[in-house]
Formats: sequence, C-alpha cells, structure tokens
Amino acid sequence: MSDTILVVNAGSSSIKFQLFSIGDQLQRRLKGQIEGIGVHPHLVAKGADGASLIDKTWPAGEVGDVPAALGKLVEFLRAEIGTLPIAVGHRVVHGGPDYSAPILLDAAVVERLEAFAPLAPLHQPNNLGPIRTLLQRQPQLRQVACFDTAFHRGHPEVADRYALPDKFYQDGVRRYGFHGLSYEYIASQLPKVAPDIAQGRVVVAHLGSGASMCAIQAGKSVESTMGFTALDGLPMGTRPGQLDAGIVLYLLTERGMSAKEIERLFYYDCGLKGLSGISNDVRDLLTSSDPRAKFALDYFVYRISLFTGMLAAAMCGVDGFVFTAGVGENAPTLREAVAKRLAWLELELDPAANAKGEGRISTPGSRVACYVIPTDEELMIARHTLSVLRVQAAARLKEKLA
Repeated sequence: MSDTILVVNAGSSSIKFQLFSIGDQLQRRLKGQIEGIGVHPHLVAKGADGASLIDKTWPAGEVGDVPAALGKLVEFLRAEIGTLPIAVGHRVVHGGPDYSAPILLDAAVVERLEAFAPLAPLHQPNNLGPIRTLLQRQPQLRQVACFDTAFHRGHPEVADRYALPDKFYQDGVRRYGFHGLSYEYIASQLPKVAPDIAQGRVVVAHLGSGASMCAIQAGKSVESTMGFTALDGLPMGTRPGQLDAGIVLYLLTERGMSAKEIERLFYYDCGLKGLSGISNDVRDLLTSSDPRAKFALDYFVYRISLFTGMLAAAMCGVDGFVFTAGVGENAPTLREAVAKRLAWLELELDPAANAKGEGRISTPGSRVACYVIPTDEELMIARHTLSVLRVQAAARLKEKLA
C-alpha cells in the first residue's frame, strides 16, 4: 500500500479533506468533509471513482468541536487505509510578511501564524485549529502549511505598497493578495490547456463565495485585487470588497459602532448578501425575480469589468481571461455578462462553448482568448507538501553523509 498525504481545509464548523497516494505522480484517492460540527455532525467521503465510502452522522455532543471531528477523521482514515498518512498539508490563508513558501509546522511557527488572525478572522483561526490539535495528539505526524498569500510574494514593491509612512510597510502593512493556491494551480495548467496564452498576459477571475482576480504574466503573479486582508477588491458573498477607508472612520465616529461591530458587518453582512438583502449565494440570486438580486449581480459583473481594466494596465495589455472557482466554473449566464462588458478588449464569447463551460469559450477570432479552467487547490497543497517532505529527506541524507 502506497504512502499517502492528507490535505485539510478547515472552517468554523466543517473540515474538508482529500487523500492523495504518492507514486510516480500524486493520485487522488478519496475526498470528503465533516460538516455541521457541534450541531448536526455529518461525515461523508467518496473514492476516486465517486463511490461512497462513508456517510455517517453523530449526536451533536459526540462531535462538538473541531478536535472531536479530527478524531473521527483519524478513525475513518485508519479503517480505510490501515494507517495514518505520512503528512498533512493545510491551507493557511495568511502567511504575513514572514512566510513566502510552504513550511513544516511546529509550535513556534503556529504561534507566529496566530498573530495574523486579525487579518483573516474568517479563516486563519479555523485553519490553525486542526494544526494545533494534531501537534498535541499526533506529534510525530509531519504537517505543512501552504499559504494563500505565497504566490503573490514576488510582486514589485510598487505594487505592494500603500501610500503610508514607511514604518507601516516595515511592520507588514502591505498588499498581500489571496487565493494564491488557486492562481498557482491555474498558472501550472495554462501550458497544458491554453498554450496560446500561457507565457502571455492573463487575467484570472477566481469567483466563488470569496472572490478575487489576479494578473499573471509569464506564469507569475504581478498584481491582485485583494490587499492587506481578504476584504479588498471584488464584492463577495458577504464581504464588501473595495471601500473608501473613510467609511470605517464614519462608522466609528458618526455611527458609534465598535471595531468588533464593524468587523462583523464587513465579514458577514455585506457583499452580495448586503446588496440583495436576499442571499450571499449566486445560485439563489440567478434564480430570483427580485430586482435587488439582479442589481447585486449587475454590481458584481460591473466590478469584475473595472478590475479587469486595472489588471490589464498592470501588465500593459491582456492576452487571455480565465474564469475559475465555483461561480466562475458553473455560471455561464454570469460569464456571458462579464464578456459583454469586456467587449472593448475585443473579447468575443462563443455561446455554445460558454454553455458547456469547458476549455476555450471564446471564438477563434477573439483577440483575447477566454477559458474556463477548474481549479484544484487541494492538489496544489499536496504537491507542496510532498516537495517539503523531499527537501527534508534530502537535508537529512546530506547530514548523514557529512
């Protein structure tokens, strides 16, 4: 039986996971999630062929928190593969100024990463919870953190600075960008699925409940719509996107809101949810007859088109546009609306190809080639984890031979 790597993406009430076998190349062996932790705990997992491996629920008290859920996951993995994986790769949203590449985790690294929790309060604490639990319960199990900020760390300083005194930049107040694991995967796929634009200037739109866009030139990130935190840029399911900083001052001084109340507003009650008053889910908005739903989607499309212009300017032009992530991959109506607003780039959509949502969805004569490319952040995490393990093994061998 081959060695395996477990990939974990933890939220406040769920743990998504995938298991990869290590061979000549990584092979996805199973995927699943434990959801409803503390309320209606439910574990489901399917094999690589889509067949169900487990579908089990527990009383809320039996799986009341993430550590308890991890225990159930460990039990399942031991029953399914007979042993634990050789390593666990984790998605960690914010690496701050310290971490620009995947890293082997220990208590000291986790403590440093906890300092960035205020910059990603929806994600960072939940990402780190399972890591801490496994360090305590399975200290021999190697864990690797893979950062959503890392792919963007090669930006020129002019792209990452805010117009603030230098001391703030030196303290880490800078534009980091997020969804880097998704963009890195797309960049790795471009030579295979879109060789005509792989070495060119590409705008990638990662559109999901969290949404951002990235300028990728010759396979490298050069600009992103997100900045210091995951609030910036595009409007999202519940986050507002780009804001005038004066709004924060107004809410503090004129509306008497506390910092915690403003944080709650910006992370949970804005974006598509705030604009529509209906839902943060694009699927709900697309099927709604309420004019507020249409306005929210029109606003989303409008902002996508505006940021496309910004990213094109960062690259002095654009050769390709890629849709990815849940909304980008599965909402042809929204893709069509975006393409219409990008007609000034001479982007011409092929309606039949767009309806299918596979591969190239622009016409042969379109000056800007447009693609739908499914993302795979979990595979990217598995690749990084394996790479860290191999570097560690090489270092140990070198030490023995010295």
